[in-house]
Amino acid sequence: MIKNIKDLIHYLKTEKKIYISDNKKDKIVNYITNDQRVKIWKYIKLLRRTEYFYNMKKSIYRNIMYLLYRRRKNVLGIKLGIEIWENTFEEGLNICHSGVITINGNSKIGKNCILHGDNCIGNNGKNKEAPKIGNNVDIGVGAKIYGDIIIADNIKIGAGAIVNKSFLEKGITIAGVPAKKVERNKQN
Repeated sequence: MIKNIKDLIHYLKTEKKIYISDNKKDKIVNYITNDQRVKIWKYIKLLRRTEYFYNMKKSIYRNIMYLLYRRRKNVLGIKLGIEIWENTFEEGLNICHSGVITINGNSKIGKNCILHGDNCIGNNGKNKEAPKIGNNVDIGVGAKIYGDIIIADNIKIGAGAIVNKSFLEKGITIAGVPAKKVERNKQN
C-alpha cells in the first residue's frame, strides 16, 4: 500500500519498467502510435496517484486531489475497460491487455500480479468478502476468481478458469471450471 511520496515513487518506477521500453526508438514509436501499453501505463499512474491521495492524512487539499485523480482514473478506465479500486494491488501490477478487467475493492492482491485480460476478481454475491491473492500470481485470459478465498504465492491460473475455492499450495498451476490443480510449476 502506498503510504507516502517515497512509496508512490517506488511503485511508479517499478511499474514503468513493465510498460515503457528503455529503448528510445521503441518509446517514441509507442507514444506516437498510441500503443496499448502506453494507455495502460497512464491508467496505472492514475491508479497509484489516486491511492496516494486516498491514503494521505485528511485535508481539503487531499480531498480535492483524491477526487480529481479518481475521476481521471475512472474516465480512462471506462475507455480501456478496466475497473480497479484503490489499495487492491501491491507493486508490480502487470496488465497485458485492456478490456473487461474488474477488481472488487475488497480484494487484496500481492506483488507482481499479471492479468492477461478479461479477468474478474470479486465477491460471490452472497457477502462482500473477496479473494486474497499472494505474490507472483499469473492470471490467464478470461479467468474469474471470486468469493472469500485465498490463492497462495507463485500460482499460475489457466485461461478461462473459474476459481471459487482456496489454493494454499505455493507454485502450482490451476485450471478448469471449477479450477483444480493440474501441475506443480517447474521453477518451484
